[in-house]
Amino acid sequence: PLTGKRVLINAGPTREQIDPVRFISNYSTGKMGIALADAASDYGAEVVLVLGPVERHPEDPSVKVINVVSAGEMASECISAFPGCDIAILSAAVADFMPAEQYDRKLKRQGEGMILKLKPTDDIAASLGRIRTGSQLLVGFALETHDEILHASAKLKSKNLDLIVMNSLRDEGAGFGHDTNRITLIDRNNIIDKFELKSKEEAARDILDKIVALLNAEKDETK
Repeated sequence: PLTGKRVLINAGPTREQIDPVRFISNYSTGKMGIALADAASDYGAEVVLVLGPVERHPEDPSVKVINVVSAGEMASECISAFPGCDIAILSAAVADFMPAEQYDRKLKRQGEGMILKLKPTDDIAASLGRIRTGSQLLVGFALETHDEILHASAKLKSKNLDLIVMNSLRDEGAGFGHDTNRITLIDRNNIIDKFELKSKEEAARDILDKIVALLNAEKDETK
């Protein structure tokens, strides 16, 4: 169903360096994005995966993997690749903040503590939402802890997305580190599809099937 399409996917965490031995990051393993990359390739797409620092990689050797570490590196690679892609799926857990200053030597313990000043990282979804063309389909992810549908719907609109995949940390077996996921899909027409707990490989196919349905709906609208 995705033969002839070029798909950009980002996945995994980012690491924002404090000093040579410390960084800010999160618990993402990249499993969901890697499952999406393998499934999209199986659906016939040419896949580019911008992957943060994780231990696993796609099983499909045809997936082009671009390894990055920081949010800045991930943003740069995604913005560079996006114009040549038909679909972008932003499943990475990109750090929202980075240290305002990075130290080239290990910080030593001193006094009773320290204040670490942070500054925002590049917003990849918003950046792609601003440069996208009408023929491109943009998909984001939202991991929420409360008021999940409300926050995910707001992100869908503010980032100019076609579809958002919502996870809740309140759902057992979903979120970081698990081999399973429980997703809710919200599209640009505010159609909400809720799924039961499934393997991340099965969830990836649910997401791709929705993307295919959106692409087919666009074709019907242009006839």
